Amino acid sequence: MEHTEEQTYHLKALELLKADAEKIEQLIKVQMDNLTLPSCPLYEEVLDTQMFGLSREIDFAVKLGLIEREAGKNLMDTLEKKLSILHEAYTNK
Repeated sequence: MEHTEEQTYHLKALELLKADAEKIEQLIKVQMDNLTLPSCPLYEEVLDTQMFGLSREIDFAVKLGLIEREAGKNLMDTLEKKLSILHEAYTNK
């Protein structure tokens, strides 16, 4: 199936955002493996900065009409759930 140029931009935007989300997931995974979040404020700051950056990228892509708001929200929700699991894991440690 041949994609139109617009569809190609939409797919590329979503791929790039998912790639950035995967990088954040890797940071979360490293933290889950080590459970060092509160004892390492720098790591928490990096995660917060990365999450904020991704949310801005998503907002930008939505404003340009490259992705649907719902797709961006789903990406952020997934990461926020993983962050929540990380916080719970550390709290219950």
